[in-house]
Amino acid sequence: MAEPPCPMPDIDYRLVFDLNPIGLVLSDNRTIVDCNQRVCEMFGAMRDQLVGKSFLVLYPSAAEYERTGARIAPIMNAQGNYADDRIMKRLDGRFKGETFWCHVTGRALSRDKPLGPGIWTFEDLSASRPVTAELSPREREVAALLLDGQTSKEIGRSLGISHRTVEIYRARLMKAYQASTTAELVHKLAGGHPLPN
Repeated sequence: MAEPPCPMPDIDYRLVFDLNPIGLVLSDNRTIVDCNQRVCEMFGAMRDQLVGKSFLVLYPSAAEYERTGARIAPIMNAQGNYADDRIMKRLDGRFKGETFWCHVTGRALSRDKPLGPGIWTFEDLSASRPVTAELSPREREVAALLLDGQTSKEIGRSLGISHRTVEIYRARLMKAYQASTTAELVHKLAGGHPLPN
């Protein structure tokens, strides 16, 4: 006969939230309601610089903030959650203004309010995927969707631009990353070393 499980000690969920190794944010209408220590470390900010602020402060540009919000809502409505890799911006500290790749995952508390109350996780990917070129906001978005494996037509639909325009941005990315093929570009965007000939 199996022994009964040991009784769980009282758990301080606030402490679990604060000390979680993954960045956690509670939000409402794209405003940071609360965040843990890891988010503060990742973005180089004090908690009071984030709580009560729009997520806009963490984006490299207002245009990226707006376009990301427009993409999140229909996916969150359909699936109840959302995830992507995107370039974010350090807010303060010695790396102020530095951009970095971040994996972001979110869940709305109610599907019919996709940007209403929710919880978001943030994972800093900069150790394995450095940003090695100066990119425009649109180039950053195209790069993120290329990493998701989307075709030019799919990226065009996601961003509301033509696939030919996507191909222009992809060509610029290939030049910036000195890549001769899309596969090599994706490899370099993902932080890989140059592919062998």
